[in-house]
Amino acid sequence: MLKNKGIAFKLSFLILMSSTLIFTFIFWYNYRFSHQVIVKYIEENARNLAQSTVNRLDKVPRTVEKVPKNLSYSLEAVSYTGGELVALLQSLVENNPEIYGAAIAFEPYAYDRNALCFAPYFYKCRGKTEFTYLGDESCKYFYADWYQIPKELNHPVWTEPYYDEGRGNILMSTYSVPFYRTVLGERKLMGVVTADISLSWLQANVASIKIAQTGYGFLISKNGTFVTHPDAGLIMNETIFSVAEARGDKLLREVGRKMISGKSGFVPFKSLRTGKKCWMVYVPFSSSGWSLAVLFPQDELMADVVRLNRTVIYLGLIGFLFLLVVIVLIARSITRPLSALANATGDIAAGNLDIELPPIKSLDEVGKLSHSFGDMKSSLKQYIEELTETTAAKERIESELKIAHDIQMGMLPKIFPAFPNRKEFEIYATIEPAKDVGGDLYDFFFLDEDHLCFTVGDVSGKGVPASLFMAITQTLVKTKATKGLISSTVLSRVNEDLSLDNPSLMFVTLFLGILNIRTGDLEYCNGGHNPPYIIRANGELESVETTNGMALGVVEDFHYKSKKVLLQKGDSLFLYSDGVTEAMNENDELFTEERLEKELKLLKDRPIQDLINGMMEKLGAFSKGAPQSDDITMMRLKFYGEQGR
Repeated sequence: MLKNKGIAFKLSFLILMSSTLIFTFIFWYNYRFSHQVIVKYIEENARNLAQSTVNRLDKVPRTVEKVPKNLSYSLEAVSYTGGELVALLQSLVENNPEIYGAAIAFEPYAYDRNALCFAPYFYKCRGKTEFTYLGDESCKYFYADWYQIPKELNHPVWTEPYYDEGRGNILMSTYSVPFYRTVLGERKLMGVVTADISLSWLQANVASIKIAQTGYGFLISKNGTFVTHPDAGLIMNETIFSVAEARGDKLLREVGRKMISGKSGFVPFKSLRTGKKCWMVYVPFSSSGWSLAVLFPQDELMADVVRLNRTVIYLGLIGFLFLLVVIVLIARSITRPLSALANATGDIAAGNLDIELPPIKSLDEVGKLSHSFGDMKSSLKQYIEELTETTAAKERIESELKIAHDIQMGMLPKIFPAFPNRKEFEIYATIEPAKDVGGDLYDFFFLDEDHLCFTVGDVSGKGVPASLFMAITQTLVKTKATKGLISSTVLSRVNEDLSLDNPSLMFVTLFLGILNIRTGDLEYCNGGHNPPYIIRANGELESVETTNGMALGVVEDFHYKSKKVLLQKGDSLFLYSDGVTEAMNENDELFTEERLEKELKLLKDRPIQDLINGMMEKLGAFSKGAPQSDDITMMRLKFYGEQGR
């Protein structure tokens, strides 16, 4: 069929047919692969979002659980009078903002042989703490779920959510803890201690979850009841199983079973609100057994992929038409001179740069190709000559980077002991840049005779830009930190200057502390940096409470806040940059905060310099020769007070 056709036709037909097959396969593979990658990315991010939300929301129930548990232990060990019980409950409710109400409900005649029931209850209403007795003539609380379930199960439980009608008229849940006493050698149930939490904050947090245009989150209880949902009619009125039954949806029923059994997963789903196809991730609460679900609409999240593939098809069609025109025009002009040019270029590839190329008879592509090979031959000669100069220039750059490293390190305090005449404290710090120059910083200096200012920071990025931003930050801190100012004021002023003219959009995380070296009072402000650790004199390790400050250089008028903590004699403060916890080994495993805390406990009794050197050795042993990915900075400050060591 093609034997009698011209070369232009043959080239056009064969190349276009081959290109069509190749493009079709590439398009199919690209669409399938990109779809899988995006779905995997969505699943990973969905799981992370749901898990982080659950972890954040689960902190409140976990905190509340401790209060009635501790009270139950106290009731088992001590017999309180009625007045003492009422005072104890009132203090519990007023001093725990997470708790809406609390009660101590006794078994029949357990508190008083002449009284069937006794159940004092304090709760919050309109900003005040109100009091009532739950037990009336009928003593109905004996039959309430919050009393019966822990009594029968003999262990604490969270109740299903319910409306507190008659008091706060809010949606709430109760954590009930049974308490016992030994009577005549037998352990008997004496009653139940409860703590109520309002679920309005939980509903608000779940309602704030927005995915694309129509994605949302909802929460169900351990029995499947809707606690939150964009459709208000479902809340406390329907369960996930009743909705599944009404819709005849077997998949929804199966997902509901997994959710109430405490499992997590990522499944295709159809939105109860819009009917759109979605992906749904669900994660359980470890405290109450409830389950959070978040829906990700498929069409909205995949819109970019569909649009991209449509564009690729259009571009492919245009390319085919253009390719056909080009092949027909150049087919006849490229065959004869190409052979001669191929022979000449073979000699060039073998290293003969003095060979003569075929003469240029036209200015078409072949002529340009021949001319380009001539230019290439000349360029190769020139390149060989310039290679030696390039090598020398590289050596000069490396020398200049070494000088920049020495200048940067010269800006940091490096003589230790830094203040040999001051016996109230010791301080030591070290920095290990990932490149010749880095973006980490530390500094310490006296504001007056009694107040030591110290900082540890980390600039975004690495290399020369980070080192310049680091130098500016360190200079601004020394300029702004003056006697009488608190740490939050200093960070606010430094942040204003860094944010005014920051075209590179760089930022720096910074922890700044001001220590009274006589009393141990530490006033500090954290601008987005890793929280330091306090190593107490008795060996206990504490994480310094964060001040929720943002990194400097991002928002000009951000309001920073400071906090205080007291250091006792023998206590020390350990500060570090994220190059410590994010150090990686050859398996791409991170050092992590957990491993850092473990090593600090092992090294806590060493002198301050030996502790930091020991930590550097631990990092080196963990990395096992893997290249350092980030700057590493560590500082330790040990407090002795006026009397010294």
